[in-house]
Parts: sequence; C-alpha cells; structure tokens
Amino acid sequence: MRLRQFFSLLPLLCSVAASSQQPVLRPKVVIVSYFEVGNDTGDRPGELQLWVERDHLDRVIEVPGMTRAVRANADGTEIAVAVGPGNIRPGVNLMALGSDPRFDLRQAHWLLNGIAGISPADGTIGDAVWTDFIINGDLAKEIDPRESPKNWPDGFLSLDGVTQSDPKGGANWEDDVRTWKGADAHTNRRGNVIRMNTTLMQWAYTLTRDAKLPEDDAMRKLRLQYKGFAGTAREPKVITGANMATEIFWHGAKMDAWAHRWVQFETDGVAHLGTTAMNDTGSMLALWSLTQQGKADWNRALLLRTASNFDMPAPGVTAADNLASEKHGAYTGYLPALEAAYTVGHRVVTEWMKM
Repeated sequence: MRLRQFFSLLPLLCSVAASSQQPVLRPKVVIVSYFEVGNDTGDRPGELQLWVERDHLDRVIEVPGMTRAVRANADGTEIAVAVGPGNIRPGVNLMALGSDPRFDLRQAHWLLNGIAGISPADGTIGDAVWTDFIINGDLAKEIDPRESPKNWPDGFLSLDGVTQSDPKGGANWEDDVRTWKGADAHTNRRGNVIRMNTTLMQWAYTLTRDAKLPEDDAMRKLRLQYKGFAGTAREPKVITGANMATEIFWHGAKMDAWAHRWVQFETDGVAHLGTTAMNDTGSMLALWSLTQQGKADWNRALLLRTASNFDMPAPGVTAADNLASEKHGAYTGYLPALEAAYTVGHRVVTEWMKM
C-alpha cells in the first residue's frame, strides 16, 4: 500500500524538483502595462505589444495568480506584464509576480507605462508625462451634485470632513504632503497619495525631454478645436505632472475641474494634474508591499503616461457626444500615444540595461 502511494506521488515530487531546479530570473527591467487588445503580438496593439515585439520578449512564462503570462527576453534581463484594468487588479498581479520564487526582483527597475487622458489646460494628446505624484480619486466621500450644497463646485469631499472646506486633518497632520522630506518614494497612511522617487523621475525627464513625439493630421485637427486652452497651443512633448487614478472612466469639463481641485487638495497644493488613468496606485502599493518584504525596491520605479485622449470635450461639443466619439482602443491619439510610450520609455530602459 505504501509503495503504491509512493508511486502515485512520484510525478508530483518530480515536478516540484524540476521547478526548484529552474534558474532564477533576475531582470534588470520590468515593464508594467495595463491592457492588451488581443494577442501579445501580430494584431492591433495594446500597451504591451510594442515592448514584446521590439524588445524580442519571446519567452512566455505562466505565473500562478497572474491574469496574463509574463513575457521575457532570452536571458531574462527584461520582462513585461499587462496587469490591468482598474486599480485592484494590478496590485493582485504584481504581488503574484513578486511572490513567485522563479523571479528575483530585488535589483529590478520598474517602468509603469500606459495611455491616459489629459486636460487641454495642461497638455495635448501625444504628450508623454513623467509622473511625480499619483492620487487615488476613489477614496473620498461623495454626494450627488444634484443634492449637494449649491456653493459646492462638485460633490466630493474628504473622508475626514463633513464639508468641502474641511481639511484632511488637523494641524501638523502626518499626511500633509508639504512635510514630506527627501526625494524617495513615499505614501500617506491611506495609500491614496503616492510620491514617486523624484530624483529618478527628474533623471528620466532630463534624459527624454528632447524626444520628438508624433502628431498626425487627425491629432492636430482635434488639438486646434480646443482654442483658448494653454495645453493645446503647442505640439506634443515630454512634460511632468501628477496622475489621477480612479476606477471610474469619467469625462467632461466639470469632472476635469474636480480632478484639478482634488489633486491640489490631496497633495496640499504641492502637485498639479498631469494625466488621468485607472491603475497606478494599485501598482505602486504592491511595489511598496514587496519592498517591505525585501522582494523589490519601489524607489526604482518610474511612471510614464502618454495622452491618447482629452478628458473633456472641445467647445461646442457635449460631454456625452465626445465620450461616444472617442472609444477605448480607437482614441484619436491612441496609436501615437503607444508609440510615444515606447519611444520615451525605451530611452530609459536602454540606460537601465547598461547597469
């Protein structure tokens, strides 16, 4: 009976032994994107595909707990993942990656990148925005604006307050961003405000700020419809700014005004809105957790967002009509934004791969 049990367990024991003998991958660079339209190669691209095809990430590695396979180059020095959508799913996926014993991520650099919305007040479609702060716009109290006080500009207020004029906390509160010292990555106690490593971000901006970014005729035509906005008076370029991350894909001038106000409110006036997306607080909090466990270093992470669409309509267009015309995967600046992410991001990756 015991002999029979031994032979029944033999395949499992062999599998475990083989897994333990697999060489550990020690990537220099981890590319984090958030969606792919179809396959990783050979069709209409999402955020992952250009990295896979152009950097020859031909290896496919299934990781338990991840919703999509890891892609890797031949020697495992560069890997890429697509971990979205939303804010929760990226955190779950990156924790699964960081917990897999086949990967040693302690010395890896991380490039979080993807397309985003942008306010015409701050930039134009095609811009590449290096991120200094990430704000989770979902952690708030909200009253339907049709029921909120008439003097409120929107329905959002702090979790700590009962009116919009209430501050986040009392005097000398530990989460006052103005009191944060140094340049290292940092988060407040709730994890809804994250500062990226500002020294690393400035290095990346300096390295890439002269990059020539694409603008086709359709992008230019749309940009010129936003007359009177500071951000649309120029062609696309590399800039810096904060990222607003929300699970809800919002749109319109009133929501744009809220996003500007909320970034200022949550960062105590330190940061200014750059891009709008869904995912990046989840990713960075996962990297924070892995850092606490000694499995990664979130001070080696950068966030690059490239603008594929405006977050509000041009004058004379309703928010609903504008939202209907700019569909996911078919935004006016969709393909150029993907190109910009690779063009700008790859400069940084090239430098990291030399280290």
